[in-house]
Parts: sequence; C-alpha cells; structure tokens
Amino acid sequence: MHLHGTSVFERPSILARVVRGKSGHRLRAIAAVMLGVATGVPPGFAQAAAPAPDKQASTLPVAPTPVLTEPLNLRPSARDFSKPAGRLLGNPINMYRATTIPKASFVNSVRLGELVKDGKIYLSLSDALALALENNYDIAIARYDLDIADTDLLRTRTGATPLGVTAGLVQGTLSGSSATLSSGGGPGGTSAGSGGAGSGFGGLTLSTSGAGPLPESLEPTVTAGLQFQRATQPSSSFFTGGDTSNNTYNFGYNQGFVTGTAFQFTWDNSKSTSTNAVTTFSPQYNASFKAQVTQHLLQGAGIWVNKRFIYQAQNNRRITDSSFRNQILFTVNQVENIYWGLVQLYEDVQAKERALEQSTKLESDVKKQLEIGTMAPLDVVSADSTVATDRQALISSQSSLNYQQQILKQAIARNLNDPALVAAPIIPTDRVSLDQIPEEQQSVEQLVQVAFQQRPELEQAVLTLRNDEITLKGARNALLPQVDIFAYLSGSGVAGTVNPKLNCGFFGGACPPSLGGYGTALQDSFNNSSPDKGVGFNLTIPIGNKLAQSEQARSLMEYRQAELRLEQIYTQIRMQVVNAQFALTNDRAQVQADTAARDFNNQSFEAEQKKLSLGASTTSLVLQQQRSLATAENNLIAAQALYAKDRAGFYQILASTLQHYGINLQDAASGEVKAAPVVPGVQPAKAAAAQ
Repeated sequence: MHLHGTSVFERPSILARVVRGKSGHRLRAIAAVMLGVATGVPPGFAQAAAPAPDKQASTLPVAPTPVLTEPLNLRPSARDFSKPAGRLLGNPINMYRATTIPKASFVNSVRLGELVKDGKIYLSLSDALALALENNYDIAIARYDLDIADTDLLRTRTGATPLGVTAGLVQGTLSGSSATLSSGGGPGGTSAGSGGAGSGFGGLTLSTSGAGPLPESLEPTVTAGLQFQRATQPSSSFFTGGDTSNNTYNFGYNQGFVTGTAFQFTWDNSKSTSTNAVTTFSPQYNASFKAQVTQHLLQGAGIWVNKRFIYQAQNNRRITDSSFRNQILFTVNQVENIYWGLVQLYEDVQAKERALEQSTKLESDVKKQLEIGTMAPLDVVSADSTVATDRQALISSQSSLNYQQQILKQAIARNLNDPALVAAPIIPTDRVSLDQIPEEQQSVEQLVQVAFQQRPELEQAVLTLRNDEITLKGARNALLPQVDIFAYLSGSGVAGTVNPKLNCGFFGGACPPSLGGYGTALQDSFNNSSPDKGVGFNLTIPIGNKLAQSEQARSLMEYRQAELRLEQIYTQIRMQVVNAQFALTNDRAQVQADTAARDFNNQSFEAEQKKLSLGASTTSLVLQQQRSLATAENNLIAAQALYAKDRAGFYQILASTLQHYGINLQDAASGEVKAAPVVPGVQPAKAAAAQ
C-alpha cells in the first residue's frame, strides 16, 4: 500500500518557481505550497511558515514538471509491510507473532543457464542487463529498502517517529578498477544519500528530524491488572488482625487522536473479605470508573502537527522509490561499462593475435631469406625480438580478458560456485554502432530540461526539502507553552453482605442491612448515584525555553542547507549534461579519426610487405609499420569502447536509460524480468567486423 498525496511535481506553477530566480525565491515557493498540496494542509498554514519571497525578477528558464518515479508495488516479500499483520476480521493472533522474512535466493536465474552453449557464454548486452536485473547483489540489497520504507508507514500510524530510509546507492559490484568496497550510508546503501543535513562525516551527526512535540499514541491500548491476595494478620487491638482476602480486577483503555486529544478510561473492581469484627461487609464489592479527555490547546494541538510523522514516512517512501530507480540506473550503467570493457579486451586479444601471427610469419620469412643469404642475421634477431614482445603482449591481454570475464560474471550472476560457470568464457556478441542518437542533435538547454524532468537525485532533494519543512514546523510548534484542558467523569459503587462476625452492639447500634452483590456495586457506579465530575487546565511554561529555541534554530539552518543542496543539484546536473554531450561529440570524432588512421596504417603495412618481398624495403621498416598498425588498432578499439561507455553514461546523466532500453521498473522491483531490455545503437559482432 502506498500513501501518496498529490505531489508538488504535479503542479507546474509551483515547480516553475523551483528553478528560476535566486535560491531563496525558487525554494520558498516550494516551502509555502508543497506541503499543502501533498498532505492536505490548508494553504494559509503552509504560507504562514514561509518567509516572504524575494522581489528580484527571475532570470533562469522555467524547468518542466519532473516525472515522478513510478510507485513500486512489487516487493521481495509477499506481505505489504505498510499494513498490520493481523486484522480483526482475520486472525488477530497474527498481530502478536514475529514476522518471518523468506531467505534470499542464492541461485542464478534460468536465463543464465540458457546462454551457455558448448561450454561458452554467448552474451549480448541485452542479456547482460537482464541478468543483472535478476541476479545483481546491489539491486537485490536495494530491493529490500522498499519493504523497509513500508515499515515506517506502519510505524508512524501509531504516532511514533519514523526511523528513516536509506537513500544511498549500493556499490558492492566490482567494476574492475578496484577490489575495495565503498563504505558509508548505513544498512543497505554503501554511499551517502542525497539531501541533507546530518549526513556528512565529521560534521553534523544528528539532525533535528522529528523535532517538536510527540503525538499522543494513536494506537489504542487495553490494559488489565488482576491480583489475588490472601493474608492473615496477628491481632494487636480490637480493630486489627484476622484473615483477609482481596481480589482486584482493573481494566483500562487509552487512545490518542490526531487532533491532539487523549482519551483515558479506567474500570476498577474488587472483592474483599475479612474475619475482623469491625469490618462492615464481608464479602464487600467495589466498582468504579473514570473517563477523562485531555485536549492540547497550543503545543501539540492540531491534525497537521500530530500527523507530521506520517507525512514524512510517505515522503520517505517516495524517496525510496526514487532511490531504487537511481540504483537501477547506476547498476545498468555499471554493467554496460563492464560489458564494453569486455568487448574492448576481447577485440584487443584478437588484435594481439593478428599482430603475433604477422610477426611470426615475418620471422619465418626472414629466417628463410637468411638461409639463402639475402637477409642479414641482425634482421632475424630483430624479428625474434618482435615475436617475443607480441607474445608477451598477447598473454597480458588474455589475462586481462579473463579477469574482465570474471568481473562481468560477478555483476550478472548470484552464485559463482559452479566450476562450469566460472570456467566458461564469455563471448560478447554486440558491438557499438556509430549511428547518432537523437539527443546528440538537441541543444544543451533542451537536454538540461530533460534531465530536470528525469533525475532521481532532484526528486529526492525536493522530497528531503519537504521533510525538512515538516521538521521546521514541528520545531516551531514546540516553542509554544503547553496548555491542556481536560474533563473527567467518574462514579463508584459499594455493595456486600454484612459481616456475620460484626459486633454491632459494641457500637451501640443495629447492624446495617446487606447491600447486595457485585451487580449492585456495578449499577451504582454508572447510575450517577455517586458521581465525580470536573474540568481543569494544565499550564507548563519553560523559563528561557532554551531547548525549543535551539532545536528551532538548528532545524531552520538545516532547512537552509537543504535549499542550497537543491540549488547545487540543479547546477551539477546542468554541468554534467554539458560535459556528457561534449564528450560524446568528441568520442565520435575520435572514433572516425582512429578508423581512418587504422585503415591508413593497414594499407601502409601491406605496401611495405610487398616492397620487402620485392627487395625494396627492409625488415626494420616492415616491423615499424606493423607497430604503427597495432597502435592504430589499439587506439580504435579504445576509442570505440570509450564512445560506448560515454553514450551509456549520457543516458544515465539524462536518467533516460530505462526508457531507451525498455526496462520495466516493476520487473526490476520484483526481480523477474519478463522481457529483456532492447538496447539501441548496437549491432552484431559480425556486422561490425565487416565494416
């Protein structure tokens, strides 16, 4: 279950002010209206908490309405943790039983086994991404955050403070550059999340999140106290001693309401007997009740103040949805980078094999010419040295390829204990195409607006700002004195049978009549025969109010930090888009230049070989052309890989990877990919080799 109110992102007139003017102008608009839109707070209340907007005219372009992250309803667990485990209409005992979470699966998905043919894994980029969505540990770990955020929804419905969610990325998948895992971010995430005060190392360690008066417990509670007492006391006077028994049956009901109201009801009952001669009734029955209602008038008064933790939990759930989408974007880009790294090394091995084959053939030809006396011995030594160098380069490249294959396997598989899987080489079947993508033709400003729509970090920062505003208003409410009004009504009844050992003559009078049993006492307690009514006020005024002042000031400072953070993200996104577009343009030009250089060096090498066969060249010149060709091939391979990686990174910066590849976020949340991603801009390896 997801409790999502109307979002600020659905109000273009509001969000337009987010990205124009100076930071105070663009963010105070959110502070004034965002909460009222999302949680149903009256507009006047939200506006009262916002400072006056700046009067300076705006200069920046208006940003489009961001696209909300699709609410994720599929979770690793079958249960919806935003709802209680037991219902009154179901089995109420379940509410008091421990929750069990199924163990995670450590078995590879069926898709991976289907790709193994003749001991080799023929892997396309589409298959690699599908396997990552199904098996990758980072995604599997982040998937649990969806359930964790739901538990906060359930928790805050009782009035308790939210525990918060992990908004950072999980970065446990190795990328080939380092074997050291990232740290930080708490359970789940291994990187710090967006948005906020209190998340830096060595800086703020706690934030004022949750500041303000704690709501009354919104969850009804029933109490019961039963006691059975038997006692024999020695007699020291006429009024003491004897055998006594006392049974008490006390019950209570307590519940708070979001209006700042607390209701208490107690119902006390007792039965007592005594052998003492001065005890009037034995057994004696007592019954009484008391109902009291207390209402906060200043601090803690109002629906908004007492539901603010629920609002924060709802925002946190949206942050978790956005964070999971960010995790998918990050991991998909990471796997794609690993894949293109594998392609680069695979082609590098092939280039090294061609170079070794050419140098070996040249060595053989030189030795034959030495035998017939048309070649100097020094040329043979030079050819032998070249063969040894090429063989060492091939071995090094093969080792790098083998390691890159293992890197890719740990990114797309969950269990590497299968020896056959570990030993199976991966054959990448896709190559990058140089066909231009539409985004390359768009202006920077158009791309920036697309990124403003799509980037999950921006969505998370705005939601964090919304939570900070909730905290700020709670801290403001805590500045008020505590003024409570209460009213109560109670009644009591007594009944019993006259003690047969009562010495009525000792007091010079007749024995009182018996008053009946427990039913009489219970009836008298509720028939207004012995009422007790009252109303009153409680007032608490802290002298100095230091604690509330410090929390309110700090919460406002953290809110200003969140404003700056949001503004900084806009700037960062803009610069990332500019850099990514320039990099892609340069990469394309570099590939074209390296392709021309490779073709030129290939023709020069073939021409030099022909000259050598005709005696018009030397072995040294042929080897020199061979080295130039090998260098040109390596440069082209590296340029193509860089272009492929930067294009994937470009999609990630625009946060449009899921749309371009047809990745369904609900499938990613469930871990079951019904349709493999369709990656544009790739072509089969055979088609690429023919070009």
